[in-house]
Amino acid sequence: MRTPISAQADALQPGAQRRSKFRNVLLVVGIILLAINLRASLTSVGPLIGAIRGDTHISNTLAGLITTLPLLAFAALSTLAPRLARRWGMEAVIMASLIVLTLGIVLRSTYSVVALFVGTAVLGLAIAILNVLLPSLVKRDFPQHVGLMTSLYSAVMNAGASLASAITVPLAIGLGLGWQGSLECWALLSALAALIWLPQLRFRQPATTSGRMASTVRDLWRSPLAWQVTLFMGLQSLVYYVTIAWVPAILIDEGMSSATGGLMISLHQLVSTIASLIVPVLAARLSGQRSIAAAAAILCLVAVAGLLLTGSSLVVLWIVLLGLGAGTSISLALMFLILRAPDAHYSAELSGMAQSIGYLLAAVGPILFGLLHDWTHSWVVPLLILMVIILFMLVAGLGAGRNLVVARSEP
Repeated sequence: MRTPISAQADALQPGAQRRSKFRNVLLVVGIILLAINLRASLTSVGPLIGAIRGDTHISNTLAGLITTLPLLAFAALSTLAPRLARRWGMEAVIMASLIVLTLGIVLRSTYSVVALFVGTAVLGLAIAILNVLLPSLVKRDFPQHVGLMTSLYSAVMNAGASLASAITVPLAIGLGLGWQGSLECWALLSALAALIWLPQLRFRQPATTSGRMASTVRDLWRSPLAWQVTLFMGLQSLVYYVTIAWVPAILIDEGMSSATGGLMISLHQLVSTIASLIVPVLAARLSGQRSIAAAAAILCLVAVAGLLLTGSSLVVLWIVLLGLGAGTSISLALMFLILRAPDAHYSAELSGMAQSIGYLLAAVGPILFGLLHDWTHSWVVPLLILMVIILFMLVAGLGAGRNLVVARSEP
């Protein structure tokens, strides 16, 4: 029999305890589908860039913009996402974002060059909102299981990215769908997510007062801890996108075939997924996460140093270490958005701040890395600078890993 105290606790619990088991299951399935959609429509483009460029006759610069536009959209809209959630409710904004994502994918898949870029920007804006709100949703609805839920959705996000990269060419060539049909297939996945999410609209929670929201925003932008979380998110994103974009080219210059270079990136993604399954659960059990942040940076540092000193020799070892570092750092960065916030309200605002700046760094990082290579005609200087960036990531991670929460634990 339930005691009065436990019944009262359930009444006060804003998260999982108040929901029926059926809604819990539906919510978890919805989060899984949200997580898959965060990357699948983006990583499916890379393997088809050559086909897109040949069919549309766009330049290499414009082809590169196809992969950069979503990151710029992430940077532009991330700080707006919490305000939209305050105004309309998190459930409704997520639903609208899934619908917009589906429309963006369909628009991108038409034969018009203009529609290709407009659709890419539209789906990037939709994913930007989902990126920001998902950690806050976990903080609000699963306060006792943030590690497990973050582990689940970060692993699914990575697995979805890897799967999309792997099957997009077979869909285009093997099934004869072409690049348009291959990219359009991912609209089915976002539409399914919207359908599964539809029942959540019944449980929309009331908006927060604008005065509290403004106070939270001021607190965060003045908070050293919030800036440490933001810099860790940004620098690990920069390292990840630089390595994904340029490590195959580095290995090919060392004599490796393009097929093997692509296989190395698949290995990187696989190892990263495994790490992202473990790290959030471990991080949630610790009072502070400085040791995990240090381990992530050291793994990346050793891997980049190995690539610099040995090239394609021992490449499997360096890729495994790099994948472990990447999976550890991204999942830890997502946990910081939850653990360093006192409530879901702060978590959404911190997520918007960190991802806005983080993805701006991620967008410019690969471009600057390529420019350094063009200027020096070598990979030595770019890799040395990448190692310096990883050291800054280490410093930011040590600060963000302290057992504090923003605003409430700071002067």
